[in-house]
Amino acid sequence: MRETITTWAGWMLSGAFSLFIAGASIAPKLLRLPAATQTLEKLGWDPRHALTIGIIEATCLVLYLIPRTRLLGAVLFTGLLGGAMATQMRAGSPLFSHVLFGVYLGLLLWGGLWLRDPALRAVFPVRVGPPSPLAGEGVGEADG
Repeated sequence: MRETITTWAGWMLSGAFSLFIAGASIAPKLLRLPAATQTLEKLGWDPRHALTIGIIEATCLVLYLIPRTRLLGAVLFTGLLGGAMATQMRAGSPLFSHVLFGVYLGLLLWGGLWLRDPALRAVFPVRVGPPSPLAGEGVGEADG
């Protein structure tokens, strides 16, 4: 039962991320809406790149949503978000609302994937409670 709730919550986060990216980022670029081209221009990008960036984002999203390629999609999207953050920094955008927006999206992206993928949770476990009695003891110490 708990595994079902965790997986369901993961799909909800992944769905929220996916709907936001599709509606607020991919669609405006693919449709070459003024909001996308003008924003790119303000950030120092040639607006002609909007279509290419939109196709790259759409490809990453599709890879993220397909169970067999979800990790590849997440890693590629993380790189894309890092590039967006770097662009915002270079443009002198506000830190918490613009530059770190990629971090917020990355938390949704990876949080949803972590909740819906038991293998990923095994690699990156979240431990609650006291640390393991073996943690940090004897590491690099000589017996004496």
